[in-house]
Amino acid sequence: MRSRIFAILLALPISAVAGQPTMTIEHAWSRAAIAGREGVIYMTITNSGVPDSMIGVSTPVAATAQLHQTINDNGVMKMRAVPSLAIGHDQSVTLAPSGYHIMLMSLKQTLKQGDSFPVTVTFQKTGTLTATVTVEKAGATGMAPADTSQHMGMPVQHEDKQRP
Repeated sequence: MRSRIFAILLALPISAVAGQPTMTIEHAWSRAAIAGREGVIYMTITNSGVPDSMIGVSTPVAATAQLHQTINDNGVMKMRAVPSLAIGHDQSVTLAPSGYHIMLMSLKQTLKQGDSFPVTVTFQKTGTLTATVTVEKAGATGMAPADTSQHMGMPVQHEDKQRP
């Protein structure tokens, strides 16, 4: 009986280490934007460990940063905050225009092309990871300029507030 318990206790650290999540953040970028307005962050997150979820985000350049999803609601593009984003084992998720993205509200500073700033992403199991975001020009990749009230030429409404 003792030898069985001892064997189980020895095996625990090995299985715990084998199941640890391994997340990476790559290609984090933003568009140029004016202080006091909204901004956005895009990136690719890769999980080579156990399934995990992105549950939070913060950056010193904005009063608030939230994970958002753009949806098409009867021909009107809308953005809404979402509480989490699941990322499975050996899965990559790209936060990109017209999909999931990190919304920056009330920018504390102007984001100029060529600048960079930190973003900290919180995962349910992994904890926090900090990445460096590179600021591209307004309208990078042919999308709308830094004023994110337009996506692909269609009006966007925030679920938590109405935009003119």
